[in-house]
Amino acid sequence: MSTKWIKWTKTAHKGLRYYEHPTRKHGKKKDRYYAVRFKIDGKDYSYGIGWWSGRIPDEALKNDPDMGFEDYALTQRKLYKANVKAGTGPRSPKEKREVERQNREAEEIRKAQEEKENLTFTQMWEDYFLIAKENKTKRAWQSEEGLYNHWIKPAIGNKSLRVISPIHLERLKKNMADAGRAARSIHYALAVVRQVFNYARNIGLYGGDNPVSKVKKPTTDNRRLRFLSHEEAARLLKALALKSTECHDMTLISLHAGLRFGEVAGLTWGDVNIDNGLMTLRDTKAGRNRMAYITQAIKQVLEAKTQGNNGELVFPGRAGKRKSSISNTFDQVVRELGFNEGITDPRQKVVFHTCRHTFASWLVQAGVDLYQVKALMGHSTISQTERYSHLAPGNLRNAVRIFEEDISSHVINLENQLTTFPG
Repeated sequence: MSTKWIKWTKTAHKGLRYYEHPTRKHGKKKDRYYAVRFKIDGKDYSYGIGWWSGRIPDEALKNDPDMGFEDYALTQRKLYKANVKAGTGPRSPKEKREVERQNREAEEIRKAQEEKENLTFTQMWEDYFLIAKENKTKRAWQSEEGLYNHWIKPAIGNKSLRVISPIHLERLKKNMADAGRAARSIHYALAVVRQVFNYARNIGLYGGDNPVSKVKKPTTDNRRLRFLSHEEAARLLKALALKSTECHDMTLISLHAGLRFGEVAGLTWGDVNIDNGLMTLRDTKAGRNRMAYITQAIKQVLEAKTQGNNGELVFPGRAGKRKSSISNTFDQVVRELGFNEGITDPRQKVVFHTCRHTFASWLVQAGVDLYQVKALMGHSTISQTERYSHLAPGNLRNAVRIFEEDISSHVINLENQLTTFPG
């Protein structure tokens, strides 16, 4: 904009002048731009203050609510002149704006720090849970939500992360134990708390130690003990086939190859090589890929299906997406067969994972070496496989029999050698 039209007009106040806008009005008069001037030690200082129509800062109005713009401009002249003389404080509108900017930033930092220090577990849970629903199975996030609502929130929900300590989590443990909750459920609740703290730390909203790391976890053997007999498995598959071919097929693959539900659900046609008799299991629970073998029964199941492209799932869910859980048909058939009737111990109940457990149990009963079972199951350590060792009592008795025969043969040989010695 050209400034040729600018014509300064002095006011009745020393060091205060203005020029009028050529078109813009403020009320009935033309709008005015005010500036101040003063001289110190022979040096001239001149600063623009702003338009008459502009807003006077609230801070200035606190002392004088009826202050006009000219009065405000004069207070600024007085401020800058005093600061120039003293050599401290903002000596111009530019420096004042910079100070105000720095003050705003400092206030924002203070507020952010205050919010960070007062961030409650519930506030952090809400952010964590949104991500959990996107990345976890429906069954998993629903379980976490239930634990949070019933146990975690009443215990620590309204407490800030920085004040939650192991003693609070010990009370959480006691509350659940007193209510008769299983050690596994308590362990799961603590795991949820740990994940929320880890999430807060990862996004920079918490910098302390995770209090869960200082809490002793309840110990229990929650490993499933139930496995199906061959007769029970046959009854299960027959009943499933009458209700749902897909549920039958997924169950058979788990029984014959020891696959977890997620591994069956994640199979794509590119992972299946019927000619070579192999299935590739990708990104398994152990964190690595492994191979599973296609039995004749599995081969028949796969060949009966319409094969899709390599990237398509063998057992797709709605809209071709991956299933998050086995069909309710499985639980319905188990109930109808009475497999869980009268059973209260969760470890003894038949669930879909029982199929994987059954696969390992049958292998051991058939005399397969535990290290071979470990490889077929994809266990990371042999200790995971040793839980099945008790199912091979015949093999252990056979080992003792071989030991006895070996001892006996050495004794007989020694006796024979002694009888050959002279008198």
